[in-house]
Amino acid sequence: MKLIHAIGLCAVLAACGGGSSDIGERPGLQAEKLGSVSGPGGCGISNAVRVTSAAGVRLSQPATLSPAAALRLDSWLRSHALPTIGQRGGGLVQIRVASHYACRTRNSRRGARLSEHARGRAIDISAFVLADGTTITVLEGWNGSDSRLLRQLHKSACGPFGTVLGPNSDRHHRDHFHFDIADYRNGSYCR
Repeated sequence: MKLIHAIGLCAVLAACGGGSSDIGERPGLQAEKLGSVSGPGGCGISNAVRVTSAAGVRLSQPATLSPAAALRLDSWLRSHALPTIGQRGGGLVQIRVASHYACRTRNSRRGARLSEHARGRAIDISAFVLADGTTITVLEGWNGSDSRLLRQLHKSACGPFGTVLGPNSDRHHRDHFHFDIADYRNGSYCR
């Protein structure tokens, strides 16, 4: 496996329907090419990457994603999360990943449709860690002292991501943000 430090133009093409995982130039996005990841019943990623950092922000655990999802995460962090957090606590240094690729149905319900996680097209984020060690969790902060910041981050993901779910969506998302790159005719689905 080859360590890569960028996912660029070809990942943008992958977001438009292609499955390429060819690598271009994207500083701050660190990922490792995994090739195909297969699973039962339609699960899997044709050109998976294991992301350890996006927009220079570390992930608490490596996230197995499609190139398009990795690029979308990198873009959102760069364009929205980093500026929104700014220099508070010395700035954003890590996102706490609650889930990434997992062969399962939506909300792990029997008989439900496959989750975007099952195709490497989703990531769940439970917290944002700042340089001074401050941890802003979705669970404690959504209705707490970090409510305004978390609501800004949630809202800013609506558009860059196809589906954005948080504590106001349902009990399954009370402790994290779910971001995926599903494509809807009427724009993003955000709750």
